[in-house]
Amino acid sequence: MALSSGLKYVSLGVLVLQTTLLVLTMRYSRTLKEDGPRYLASSAVVSAEVLKIFTCTLLVFSENNFSLRAMYELLNEEILNKPVELVKLAIPAGIYTLQNNLLYVALSNLDAATYQVTYQLKILTTALFSVSMLGKELGCYQWLSLLFLMAGITLVQWPVESLGDSEQNVMSAGSQFVGLMAVLMACVSSGFAGVYFEKILKEASQGLWLRNIQLGLFSFVFGFIGMMVYDGESVKQAGIFQGYNIITCIVVVLQALGGLIVAVVIKYADNILKGFAASLSIIVSTLISYFLLKDFNPTSVFFLGAVLVIAATFLYGYEQKPASSSTNKV
Repeated sequence: MALSSGLKYVSLGVLVLQTTLLVLTMRYSRTLKEDGPRYLASSAVVSAEVLKIFTCTLLVFSENNFSLRAMYELLNEEILNKPVELVKLAIPAGIYTLQNNLLYVALSNLDAATYQVTYQLKILTTALFSVSMLGKELGCYQWLSLLFLMAGITLVQWPVESLGDSEQNVMSAGSQFVGLMAVLMACVSSGFAGVYFEKILKEASQGLWLRNIQLGLFSFVFGFIGMMVYDGESVKQAGIFQGYNIITCIVVVLQALGGLIVAVVIKYADNILKGFAASLSIIVSTLISYFLLKDFNPTSVFFLGAVLVIAATFLYGYEQKPASSSTNKV
């Protein structure tokens, strides 16, 4: 019991650390001014998929006692001999690739705190897709939390008057609008792809790591095609890894391992702890954006919205306890 409790809090710490570090390092890497070209977001997405495939392959390899023969038979049976099952993953893979690219766009235009709060809208999109695609039923607390969530995000995005050069303000407003649109599209794609992937996992018997290899293969193909279409000239001139530095490598590693960490965390953490992790991440990101990155000026309206969003994450994971058995006695 003590070990299980300890694992819960370790899971909480890992999830908070990964979520916060990914957002802050991605934001820092997209706003860092340095000599030479900035790294390509499309290249970072492709690199993360390669690393994810490699990591999942190692995990499957270890599950098969590091036997090359067993590994070959498994991959041949589950990937090559089941093309229909494999093709099903093309849809979520394409959407995940789009989502990952959108996150770079969002964090290039929004501060980490605003992004973190707004991105919690994925709770709403996931809930709606779960109801429509999986037939799930939401309780009254969950519907109430979704109302809190929408109200909180509306307040966070509420425009405030800013002093200074009007032309600069117009540019800033335009940049914020681009970032907001990117986050909203990422929330919709995240909700749909997550629910679709969950449906596939429930219908099939393959393990989680093997499914992630299959997903990663499609994501790599889509990501590589997207990179060559949108950034092909830049790649030809300066290479795929142009502008890479230690911060970029950290972003790639965090993005690659993020989904795998969450998959492991879900095994030990309940919904309340996951909500707590999201809330802590919002608070830490806000503090670091204000004190270290200095790209965020909090307002009372923002804080009110953030409190509503944090309350919504807790409320959504709250499970109403059944009535006491004493009420059933005659």
